[in-house]
Amino acid sequence: MKKLLLCLPLLALVATGFMGCSKQREWNHEQRKAMREALRSYRQMVYLDDLTDAEFVLFSDQVAGTLENAYPVYVKFIQMEGVDDTVDMVVVTEIVDELNADARNMRHIFPYNVLVAQGVLPEGLDHNQLKAFYSCLASKVNDTYSTMGQFFNAILADTTDLSQISQMESQCANDLFDWEVTEIDITETVTPVSSSGSSNANQQ
Repeated sequence: MKKLLLCLPLLALVATGFMGCSKQREWNHEQRKAMREALRSYRQMVYLDDLTDAEFVLFSDQVAGTLENAYPVYVKFIQMEGVDDTVDMVVVTEIVDELNADARNMRHIFPYNVLVAQGVLPEGLDHNQLKAFYSCLASKVNDTYSTMGQFFNAILADTTDLSQISQMESQCANDLFDWEVTEIDITETVTPVSSSGSSNANQQ
């Protein structure tokens, strides 16, 4: 489950092809396109890796728009110290805003098919049941963390908080569907090789 926030050389990615445009001060179509292309490198980030292509386009448009509004002078933006950190911050802020706007967006961090594979949820849940589960999980997260940002940062850091979140998932599943997660200890056994077999192998 560990997925770390990517450190992107965005300055190089966005500035490529624009070094001869020093007189160009405002963002144009090509510059906006370059930023959106650079944001594709975030696709492996937790939450974003579960978005459909269409959802990711909308997300990257929102991030690019926020950056352009905050830094309307394009050349100053790409030459700014810490530009990568600024883009990181806007991406994380946008994710947190989406989580706050709709509790069901939790499904992008904890996809249903993954929870089924982990034995957290039963198969065959309908839309309303999934909505209830993710709303329950969001409520428990809100009760545990002071802000949604703290929760998301805990996910990015892949700390022991994940075991706490797993408990929240199990509690919601049990409360809603009487579905209890049972931990199974698997003991690995090794069959010893017979001495005759080893002797034959050595002779060969």
